[in-house]
Amino acid sequence: MQTNQEAPVDLRSLLPEELKTLMKELGQPAFRAEQIFSWCARGAGLEEMSNLPKDLRQRLAEMAVLHKPEILKKQVSRDGTIKYLFSLRDGNAVESVLMRYRHGTSLCISSQVGCRMGCTFCASTIGGLVRSLTAGEMLEQVIFAGLDSGERIDSLVLMGIGEPLDNYDNVIRFIQLVSHEKGLNLGKRHISLSTCGVVPGIERLAGEGLPITLSISLHAPNNALRSAMMPVNRTYPIEQLMRAARRFAKETGRKVYIEYTMIAGQNDSPAHARELAALLRGMLCHVNLIPLNPVEGKRQKSADTSAMARFAEVLKDCGVTSTVRRKLGDDIDAACGQLRRSSTKKETL
Repeated sequence: MQTNQEAPVDLRSLLPEELKTLMKELGQPAFRAEQIFSWCARGAGLEEMSNLPKDLRQRLAEMAVLHKPEILKKQVSRDGTIKYLFSLRDGNAVESVLMRYRHGTSLCISSQVGCRMGCTFCASTIGGLVRSLTAGEMLEQVIFAGLDSGERIDSLVLMGIGEPLDNYDNVIRFIQLVSHEKGLNLGKRHISLSTCGVVPGIERLAGEGLPITLSISLHAPNNALRSAMMPVNRTYPIEQLMRAARRFAKETGRKVYIEYTMIAGQNDSPAHARELAALLRGMLCHVNLIPLNPVEGKRQKSADTSAMARFAEVLKDCGVTSTVRRKLGDDIDAACGQLRRSSTKKETL
């Protein structure tokens, strides 16, 4: 455990056992660790930790960081969806989206500032990757979206800005933190991780023993089309990706969700649907058909409702289940990355 000024301790990224080690180094009793962990999970600053001795709070203030993100911008949709732009302690910002469903409240969080994956239809990747988030910075999005909205977050989706499996270790630590019984105690089965297809990360995740849901952003049924849309496919082509997905489903017993954004004239034909069904045949999976959110500066448009319905019908006829995702927040820059991008553009004018 490093406690020097050059490498401040990120308190919100520490698990209780690590906090116990820190308390031992500071000559404090072990029970202080659970007190600090509980306060951190509630979004408290050091000055609010009233059951800690003043000298301990002062020592932690000297050697640790405990950031309270500012809501730089907040957009509320007519359907109740809330989009947040949260500040980070280094001046960067990330987005989170709170969505209300009949079954509860879901929060989509970011795992990186920017993204290096380069998907052609995505706003998050414009400008590339700035840096990965710490586990504590991911946890802050959950805590402070809940505090602002006044709602219990029932489920989480790591599908905001960034590629979660490009920030593997911090994402796994975040899952441990957010699901800890002495913290927010969110069930792992209510956590979904979405990847654009980083095969080594999927294979590693299959062996973690975590009962989370894996979602794969596929968006195309063949290598030629997918490589044109998603550069990651040139490194990990569809054949490798599908082998990893099938292995994940087999080892975890968990259904894999296939995310398929419907782009007019590009991937939305009945022939594409039949090709997709052949690719997924026999796999424990479900397809989510997603209307494309428009992104400033990009030409792609969403497939219309009739094309999506026809696509879903072809999949059904081929024995593949699918759902056309309800479009939320289309009046508030719904595509991830747009709120951060608009804020950044204003700062540079």
